[in-house]
Amino acid sequence: MKRRVLALAVLAAGWALPAQAQMVRAQDPASVVQALQGGGYAAQLGTDKVGDPMVTSGVGGTTFQIFFYNCTDHRECATVTFHSGYDLTSAPSLELMNAWNRGKRFGRAYLDDENDPILEMDVDLDDGGISPLLFIDNIEFWASVLGDFEKHIGYRD
Repeated sequence: MKRRVLALAVLAAGWALPAQAQMVRAQDPASVVQALQGGGYAAQLGTDKVGDPMVTSGVGGTTFQIFFYNCTDHRECATVTFHSGYDLTSAPSLELMNAWNRGKRFGRAYLDDENDPILEMDVDLDDGGISPLLFIDNIEFWASVLGDFEKHIGYRD
């Protein structure tokens, strides 16, 4: 009986490995690229200014980055942030940015050091990650938030 239970446990552990390998995880930046490409999005893996992984993609004519955070030695990251920045001729007012943050639950907005508007949305990919389908759902949600933000700041009509 003990051998049978042990055999089932080993078999079950083997089944868990392929499922884990298919998950989108910040510890595996290539899985982010694969999920994006599988969802029909362009994706290019690179590194950010501090040497952590970064993926560049786009949606609706807007390029955005996916920055990786909580990394150990520029690897084994835990979370990602979807990021889009805009270089406008005139900076949006602080009141306009605050109105966005007050009225929206997802996608935090702020002005950077050059008064350019920035939109970001965090996604936790730690502890096993998320399915590619759920990751693409987050990207589609990001695309919606991004479109709303671009209208809000007068970037698009």
